Amino acid sequence: MERVILVNPRMCSPRSVRLPLSLLALGAVLDRYDWHIVDGNVDPDPAGTLLRLLDEKPTALVGVTVMPGPQVAPAIELSAIARARHPEVPIAWGGYFPTLYPDSAVNAPYVDYAVRGQGEDTILELLEGKPLPDVRGLTWKEDGTIVHNPERPFRPPDEYPLYPYERIGDVDTYFRPSFLGKRTGVHQAAIGCRYRCTFCGVVSMFNGLTRLQGPARMEAALASLRGYGADSVQLYDHNFFDKEDTSVPALEVMARSGLRFWAYARTDTLAGFSASTWELIRRSGLSMVYVGAEAGSDEVLKRMKKGTSVEQTFEMVRRCREYGVIPELSFVLGGPEDPEGEVEKTLRFIRKVKEVHPASEVILYFYSPTPQRDPARKKSDLPVLKRYGPEGPDLPTTPEEWTEPKWISYVCHQDAPWLSPKIRSRVQGFAKVLACRFPTAQDWSTPRWGKATLRTLAGWRYATGRWDNPWELDLARKVIPLREPQRESL
Repeated sequence: MERVILVNPRMCSPRSVRLPLSLLALGAVLDRYDWHIVDGNVDPDPAGTLLRLLDEKPTALVGVTVMPGPQVAPAIELSAIARARHPEVPIAWGGYFPTLYPDSAVNAPYVDYAVRGQGEDTILELLEGKPLPDVRGLTWKEDGTIVHNPERPFRPPDEYPLYPYERIGDVDTYFRPSFLGKRTGVHQAAIGCRYRCTFCGVVSMFNGLTRLQGPARMEAALASLRGYGADSVQLYDHNFFDKEDTSVPALEVMARSGLRFWAYARTDTLAGFSASTWELIRRSGLSMVYVGAEAGSDEVLKRMKKGTSVEQTFEMVRRCREYGVIPELSFVLGGPEDPEGEVEKTLRFIRKVKEVHPASEVILYFYSPTPQRDPARKKSDLPVLKRYGPEGPDLPTTPEEWTEPKWISYVCHQDAPWLSPKIRSRVQGFAKVLACRFPTAQDWSTPRWGKATLRTLAGWRYATGRWDNPWELDLARKVIPLREPQRESL
């Protein structure tokens, strides 16, 4: 059997490790190959493991999954090491980075192919020797010229095999404690999203389409996780609550599973659910729902093509409080049109949300444009971002340029080139005060006395709106470190 090596470059701390679902999805279709996963998040020497596997026997392909941001640098390192030791082995990059920025991804001496979108069928066709021009979803080079093959049709999850957890090695490594339980697993029951928010990479990845996993398949997947001892699950679905009629069967599966869970949703969808569906949510084990509230202004929401309203956010928050769910609300601050005015309006809105449901959690991001497809042209067109914001700068053209600190900050929604130091400082100060005044429910390790101390210290600042230079909170958090969901997930 030919060998295939699938690489997950490091991108998180050891306590945030979760199952590498993207590589397990690929492995599930590689039953005719001797495939192995090298996971930089758990392997203390991923480079050594990669080289050992390459040296042991001839390898047909090295596949590297790459997210924009901090995962690009370790992906470069591991790919360059493999290329230097075994230049005859082709290397393919897949995932969000090569899907959104395929020209940059393939513009490197250690990348032969950029796999765009779903990679299962693309990698099989590469391994089977299909002529490169005929492999859909592939970007490659012909005589130094970048070639973008047509898009690959989007297939639903039920058409692929279940994740082969048994091939991951020590599965226990990936079941970590969280506020949900002692052994939290992960699963993705739906992929894609039918909405077209201008800042979201899912739009560019899946072109406004979504595909849901059927209830039977979902039940089998959760049973498999329970078989490995999972007592809770984080659902990585891009939009678990797509519509009410599709949400009810999924919620019934979750209720039968007995697993507490965390999932994504939209404000308008949840706000419109019937009382009976909300009762089902109560029984289902949903503990926290991550919702893109995004802004405190209907005008800004319209500009983002969000398709929701401020009032729907309030209604969703009220429903969550009534039915015992914690909403984790993300906000995208500081769009280039009126960053200062927009930020202040959203910060006031967040305080109103806290009045409605004090346990609501808040995640703050800065607006970051992502490549978009032109809706007036063919669906096969690649997503394009001509410049980063109204005044530029130009996008990087190589993976190395994407590792520069400013670009990592931009694509991770931590900064934007049009933001002033005053705006950045104000948002950072607000976030610190908010986090101390309302310590996250996701922090299962900080003792109660620590959280109580931080709440007391931050109380006067939150009450008076004094966000600037919260030096006493910075000092206190050196002694009482709080978990940061924005950086660490669950």
